[in-house]
Amino acid sequence: MNDVSNLAIPKTGLAGLRENWVSDLTSGFLVFLIALPLCLGIAMASGFPPMAGIISAVIGGLLVSRISGSYVTINGPAAGLIVVILDAVQTLGEGDMMAGYRYTLAAIVVASILQIVMGLMKAGKLSAFFPASVVHGMLAAIGIIIMAKQFHTMFGVKPEAESLFGAIAEIPQTILDMNPEVALIGVSGLFIMIVWSLMDNRFVKMIPAPILVVLVGMGLGQIFNLDMEHHYLILPDAEWLPHHDFTIGPRFLVSVPENFLDSFYFPDFAKIASVEFWIAVISICLVGSLESLLSAAAVDKLDPYKRYSDLNRDLSAVGAGNTISGAIGGLPMIAEIVRSSANVNNGARTGWSNFFHGAFLLLFVALFPRIIHEIPMASLAALLVYTGYRLAAPREFLKTLSVGLDNFAIFVITILGVLATDLLIGVAIGIAAKTLIHIYRGVKLKNFLSMAYHVHQTDDDTYHIQVSGAAIFSNLLGLKSELAELPKRKTIYFDLTEADLIDHTVMEFMHDFAEDYRRNGGKCEIVGLDDHHVVSDHPHAARIKL
Repeated sequence: MNDVSNLAIPKTGLAGLRENWVSDLTSGFLVFLIALPLCLGIAMASGFPPMAGIISAVIGGLLVSRISGSYVTINGPAAGLIVVILDAVQTLGEGDMMAGYRYTLAAIVVASILQIVMGLMKAGKLSAFFPASVVHGMLAAIGIIIMAKQFHTMFGVKPEAESLFGAIAEIPQTILDMNPEVALIGVSGLFIMIVWSLMDNRFVKMIPAPILVVLVGMGLGQIFNLDMEHHYLILPDAEWLPHHDFTIGPRFLVSVPENFLDSFYFPDFAKIASVEFWIAVISICLVGSLESLLSAAAVDKLDPYKRYSDLNRDLSAVGAGNTISGAIGGLPMIAEIVRSSANVNNGARTGWSNFFHGAFLLLFVALFPRIIHEIPMASLAALLVYTGYRLAAPREFLKTLSVGLDNFAIFVITILGVLATDLLIGVAIGIAAKTLIHIYRGVKLKNFLSMAYHVHQTDDDTYHIQVSGAAIFSNLLGLKSELAELPKRKTIYFDLTEADLIDHTVMEFMHDFAEDYRRNGGKCEIVGLDDHHVVSDHPHAARIKL
């Protein structure tokens, strides 16, 4: 990342474009190279046509970048929404994927209108209501589901099982039945992603790994003549071993229309009165909003200029973009963390980099659709398997365990709940488990939605925030809103002497707030924890008064 901490904060609007167009254009182009294969892969994994992901990213770049409340985030489709969208397509379509696609577009439009309203109602602090361990568990479960679904595509095999656990159980059989040429394309792509993640050479890193995966896959596709359907035999040396007859052809390549305008589809609201439709609406709205808010806040910490997004405005802007995207056949978008991180690392300064990334995508799909048709689906599946692994990597389990056994238990319960049921029910199970642990620790039901705290000013520059009773995930929202109103560059003390319980979510929030406040020229300390028992050595671990 470039060291620009001593430079003036870049201007926005047209003045920012004139001032920073070189750096933003360069970053936008590099992010476009990363986004292109990911948008295609996410769309196909979601049960949508490949171009639906491109439509979402184009709108996210060209429109949302101009009205959002963030500075260096990239808006587009995300792997975290694959599970929600695919479930909606399958449930609403009842076996007819095209019908399910159009019903889901209608659900996206309604969910997006709710996002706009939430932003206008200042619901940008929505993420504060969800326990950190539940959110991490939800994302890890999504990662596991993505890997389980895409592993078979990466090996050129269609699983017979329709259930998630059935798809996982079929993985060994898929390895035995793999189509060797398709599997070579998929495995080579996964190998490239792993190797690139281990490299430290910044010159090598300038080549985006996803585009390299696609280029290698296209090269192998030409060698294996994937454009023409044909068969080939593998004859083992031993006569008693069975022969293997494999089919190869265009069905293993991405299929897109020659004309970009032919990619547009329109929503069907025929099921708007059904329970399944509204379950899809709530799932899309909740998961999309939560992911977008968490990602935007995370990207703010990467911004070398230390700017902070207006999360309420950002939520409304994403909702507006999603409304248009759903109305013409696109996926819902969020503030995407991986592409946004690459945007920062490539020197982006303003939201114009997001605009340029969308413009490059539009130009590419309009002018070179035949190139997209040459991309093997196995290469895109490899990208998604790697993305799923990152969400559910062993380090995520170890990181959660380091915060405390109770936190790890909620994390695992949420994962199992999501895998056994669905996303909404799994998250509800995780929250219920967290609530039961707090009740066991003595938190009264009346305190679950109300934190006892008092803010008093001792002099012009010093504020004391005294917290008593239970400070937990479900009653944090009031304190978070109060802190947002405090002036900058003052001295703030969190006094937790009288607090009986401070859970992980609140401890993490206080530490993050203190770090951000100090970074902006103020002073912030957490005091009064000497008489509390800590459940682990982690600084964000829960505290219980002895």
